[in-house]
Amino acid sequence: MQGQSIVSKTKRVHLIVGGYPKGALAGHDMDFARLSLLRFLSERHDVVTTVAPDFSDIGRQLSDADLLLTYVAGPYPNDEQNEALRDWLEAGGHWFALHGTSGGKAARVANGRAMVKTGHHETLGAFFLNHPPLRKFTVQVHGDHPLTRNLPTSFEVDDELYLLEMQGEHQVLLTTELDRDPSPPGFGFTYEKDTSAQANGTTRVLGFSHNLGKGAVAYVALGHCHSPLSNAQPFVDDSITSGGVTPTHFHGSWEHDAFRQLVLNAIEWGLDSSLAA
Repeated sequence: MQGQSIVSKTKRVHLIVGGYPKGALAGHDMDFARLSLLRFLSERHDVVTTVAPDFSDIGRQLSDADLLLTYVAGPYPNDEQNEALRDWLEAGGHWFALHGTSGGKAARVANGRAMVKTGHHETLGAFFLNHPPLRKFTVQVHGDHPLTRNLPTSFEVDDELYLLEMQGEHQVLLTTELDRDPSPPGFGFTYEKDTSAQANGTTRVLGFSHNLGKGAVAYVALGHCHSPLSNAQPFVDDSITSGGVTPTHFHGSWEHDAFRQLVLNAIEWGLDSSLAA
């Protein structure tokens, strides 16, 4: 009977960390991100975690999962996988997505590369346009939500400042201020119009949540990291290093207490039904 009681309390998390193609680093220190997220999960003693590099077989992987946690740079759910993901969410699943999850497929265009909007962006609630070079910026915290508990009203980070085109209804949790994309010509991805600015023309959403059926999605754009093996940053903003020299090892937001608290909050939100609001 004691064994049955322990099993009944077990929570299941499916963790997806990886680049494209499978096994590629895609400009990020995937091992660091994977190990860091597993350490966060290990702080709860009722969690069993499965790990994958992409969304393959996502329907089966989520069949008995409570929380999906993703940190990817390239992999994204195709139409069939997105349908399985939506079905799971609508039935009560929770998805916490980080950083490059708002990206996905890129296409060659006349003046570079542009991101391609697919069905999973609607499910997630945001579509990545671009980010300027790594820079220092202030994150503002908003609203009463399980993800924002015990966070300061604002905090400063070194990270990639994502420009996100919001999709559908959402509750804004994190923002920053940026009057324009300062990316130099040829840097990053190209886009026809900057649709990431909010009504005031300067506010950019960096974190949000939205409900989907009985379930919910939460997304935080922070979390870039790289190593000498994975660095793809030709230069950074002078606010990070003098002369814009790229740090060989970069953990950015991962080294901040506020980001750690965000991830821990998200895990609690995803696994504790009383917090899933």
